[in-house]
Amino acid sequence: MTDPLHLGRHDSWDGVRAVVAGFGVSGFAATDNLLHLGAKVSALDEQPADASTERAEKAELLEVLGADIRLGAGATATLPDDVDLLVTSPGWRPDAPLLAQARARGIPVWGEVELAWRLRDPNHDTPWLCVTGTNGKTTTVQMLDSILRAAGLRSVAVGNVGLPIVEAVMDPEPYDVFAVELSSFQLHYTDSMAAQAAAVLNVAEDHLDWYAGPSAMHDYAADKGRIYERVERACIYNVADPETERLVREADVQDGARAIGFTLGMPLVGMLGVVEDILADRAFIEQRDSSAAELCTLSDLASQAPHNVANALAAAALARAHGVSQAAVRDGLRAFRPDGHRIAVVGERDGITWVDDSKATNPHAAQSSLQAYESVVWVAGGLAKGARFEDLVLAVRDRLRGVVLLGRDREVIAEALARHAPDVPVTTVEGGETRGEHGSMERVVEAAAALARPGDTVLLAPGCASMDMFTNYAERGDAFAAAVHRRID
Repeated sequence: MTDPLHLGRHDSWDGVRAVVAGFGVSGFAATDNLLHLGAKVSALDEQPADASTERAEKAELLEVLGADIRLGAGATATLPDDVDLLVTSPGWRPDAPLLAQARARGIPVWGEVELAWRLRDPNHDTPWLCVTGTNGKTTTVQMLDSILRAAGLRSVAVGNVGLPIVEAVMDPEPYDVFAVELSSFQLHYTDSMAAQAAAVLNVAEDHLDWYAGPSAMHDYAADKGRIYERVERACIYNVADPETERLVREADVQDGARAIGFTLGMPLVGMLGVVEDILADRAFIEQRDSSAAELCTLSDLASQAPHNVANALAAAALARAHGVSQAAVRDGLRAFRPDGHRIAVVGERDGITWVDDSKATNPHAAQSSLQAYESVVWVAGGLAKGARFEDLVLAVRDRLRGVVLLGRDREVIAEALARHAPDVPVTTVEGGETRGEHGSMERVVEAAAALARPGDTVLLAPGCASMDMFTNYAERGDAFAAAVHRRID
């Protein structure tokens, strides 16, 4: 067997026998680039490929290049013989048979991020600025990318958003810097990455269906904390979330790396924060003991919702750790516009504002969204993924005009409301336990309209995943917006 542990992009991978577990976006990218390096690659996935799909076309292309592509039921039951390396897609649980067999045989198990780190070009050591957290990762990384581009740098958003990171790393034209979004799943399978700077935005209950057992929350947080390991310059943490600071304290970082907090309040020395309506830096200026540098104003941001301001501060801290100017931070944040389904106003009529935040797929994200409004008709429900809603309800019950529930796990939220907000009117929309029942959203909008009063916001912030009724959160948001427009236009 060939040992791949010390191989890089300029080494010969001939003779390396690699298995790629999963044939999604990252699985395809890993397979393609391992073939390019000369490895012999098998890609395995339980999901079949319809002959007319893009997935089938990719499989055919890689087979032409020499890969062994096995798709469909049973394809991942047994790890092939004579394997030197297994590269897993991030959604695969550690107890999946293929991964368990690899560990039992002493075969290295890498994620695509680990593969990408090992394939960096030593002649162009592009810095990684990395972001993780339960919520806000994508927005923060996109803000960061906008700031870096405003500074004139060749930047790209990669990882859990945008381009697969192994493709960016292998680009023949080197990037100046990477803005890297990393999920806990990706970090679980990453062992050697050393970011120039890294941020954990927050840690709250999520993916407890993936992290099983009594230590699930601890294991989830520990995977988030892996982003800080070996950091070179700055570990960015959220002052309002003590868990993020704890993860910094426990990390083994490089000499000289600093802990930098961000806060929605007045920043202390070594922090970024808000002074009146100004985002201010007291961490990356020489006179930080006695002064602060203005980065931008709240009015420069697309949304002044508290969690959006926090994301902007985290992005600014990462950019400043890289050496970006105050002006570039301001220009990048001014130019940034969030993706759809993130606090998006979809309509206003009769004093009622309708807002789509379908991307709020867990209780922590929903709470952040709800706290941006004074009086809310909350639309919630879907797949709870093992999450609980007691803390959320306790935090926002005084803001709730009423609640409309839909989806498979709507009763989980209903029970929390009954215990902690019994006076809040709740309407349950039956049906919608299976994908494709989009007619339920019409009934949701009608129920919300009946509860709302002038001055209220009807907010779709489900606190749950969407796959019980919809393909993804975007389709859910689109269905909500379409139902709203049919009612108010």
